[in-house]
Amino acid sequence: MTLPPLGTRYAFFTGKGGVGKTSLSCATGLALAESGKRVLIVSTDPASNLDEVLGTQLSSTPTAILAAPGLFALNIDPEAAARAYKERMVGPYRGILPPAAIASMEEQFSGACTVEIAAFDEFAKLLGDPGATAGFDHAIFDTAPTGHTLRLLTLPSAWSGFIASSTGGASCLGPLAGLEKQKALYAATVAQLSDPAMTTLVLVSCPERSALREAERTRGELAELGVTNLRLALNGVFAATAPGDAIADALTARGREAVATMPPALETLPRSETPFLPKGTVGLEALRAMSAPQTVEPPYPEPLEPGAMPPGLDALVADLAEAGRGVIMTMGKGGVGKTTVAAAIAVSLARRGHRVTLSTTDPAAHVADAVDGDVPGLTVTRIDPEREVAAYRDEVLAKAGGGLDAAGRAMLEEDLRSPCTEEIAVFRAFARTVDDGKDRFVVLDTAPTGHTILLLDAAEAYHREVLRTQAEMPEAVRSLLPRLRDQTFTRTLIVTLAEATPVHEAERLQRDLARAGIAPFAWIINQSLLASGTADPVLARRGQYERPFIDRVVADLARRAVLIPWGRGHEDERVQRSSVSAIRASPRHR
Repeated sequence: MTLPPLGTRYAFFTGKGGVGKTSLSCATGLALAESGKRVLIVSTDPASNLDEVLGTQLSSTPTAILAAPGLFALNIDPEAAARAYKERMVGPYRGILPPAAIASMEEQFSGACTVEIAAFDEFAKLLGDPGATAGFDHAIFDTAPTGHTLRLLTLPSAWSGFIASSTGGASCLGPLAGLEKQKALYAATVAQLSDPAMTTLVLVSCPERSALREAERTRGELAELGVTNLRLALNGVFAATAPGDAIADALTARGREAVATMPPALETLPRSETPFLPKGTVGLEALRAMSAPQTVEPPYPEPLEPGAMPPGLDALVADLAEAGRGVIMTMGKGGVGKTTVAAAIAVSLARRGHRVTLSTTDPAAHVADAVDGDVPGLTVTRIDPEREVAAYRDEVLAKAGGGLDAAGRAMLEEDLRSPCTEEIAVFRAFARTVDDGKDRFVVLDTAPTGHTILLLDAAEAYHREVLRTQAEMPEAVRSLLPRLRDQTFTRTLIVTLAEATPVHEAERLQRDLARAGIAPFAWIINQSLLASGTADPVLARRGQYERPFIDRVVADLARRAVLIPWGRGHEDERVQRSSVSAIRASPRHR
């Protein structure tokens, strides 16, 4: 079985970044349409590449995919929805309320939680109102609402009058203040999600331990919320056609080990498997190949020679080391290997005699697992959300809760249990970690792209939050953005794969960073099969597919680019010398 069967009207595809949610949801929708069904595919991802995969320019209304009769798609743009929602809430009061009150309202509707709620508002119109999709047999959602969103909607105070007059804390209840009239629609939406007769939720993973861990985390969150009609879709399952090629054998062994040791609760779910394909998954023909892999064009029998590859990553680390201290951040789309790259750089710097801290702002990351044994001079840390939230909650209760009566304090405590409390608490820890770069190297494996940009944006708005909670602004927070913009203190590395979607999303990230006044120091193209030297025919053909994306990065996008081959270092996500050698550097930066 290559695609998950759908017996329900609604289906959601969710999973760790880079596992193939979009391609799998589109392939499933295309197969249903070609069986005679009318299908609507909806993306709720702010970094959606649905247009690219389907080869059609999409909008916020259903658009027909011309080469696939019966198939329609639309994009929900959460950031645009958030802007519109914010103005809808604040606009009527401009010129009526004092400027200070307007500023307070605008603050309340700024940040990640407003984006999330506004996106859910758009999403609910499609799921909670049956009439919105009445013309379709199936509605498939690429990226489901997060457990964060669903927990938010189940907080008791979310629909109380308290949200309009919260006395403190990093609340994400404020954005719900204008949605009381939507309460019935939201309740219907959550009910549809948890109705197994109406909705299937597909946990998409690839045969890698980190992706399966993330799928298990999501499964647990959804189970707690009553969403139980779950399926597991393993995407990109590879098996060497003939033993003897080191890369093919390692990739096969890694996948088998990950599947054999997957969390027990995942193993009990109904499962489909889609094989590793030698070409990309952009375009309708590639999507058809996912449901009928035997129709794929036979691979070339010999690998494409990658040509001369001058040294690169070692030289890049040498340049980074010259500063003697500072912050190095790996950024990029989820699933591109930021953790492995960050660990490789941190280990290399430590082996050169520097003091190095390797840390992460991503709660799903496992940087300690990426380092093989103890390395002198290297300290591995992790920003612990639970610990940071507890400390922040105590501070707010002490500062803002001191003058409240018992009822008011109880409501403040509940407000502080809202998910956005974690965001602001983790942000403060992030600022402290960056501050450590004054006298050592700090290598930060950052969160996925969208969250990272929101984190950087939060630096400029943080002082308003401090005033609201009556907390003191730490100096580390005050100096954070200037440090991130200082290229002599912070070196930003964009990590990508030699594939269409990761490169395009990395390009968007570079534009976002430019707007924030941050210029990347280098691009790192990770896990290249072209550079690996594999002779396996399927992997060699995939390597050939990488060539134009590598050329685009080197020629058009990066001031400096390096290429890391897929090697045994990726087999168990630990740093090996083979994962940090064989590099291609941008000619115009050499």
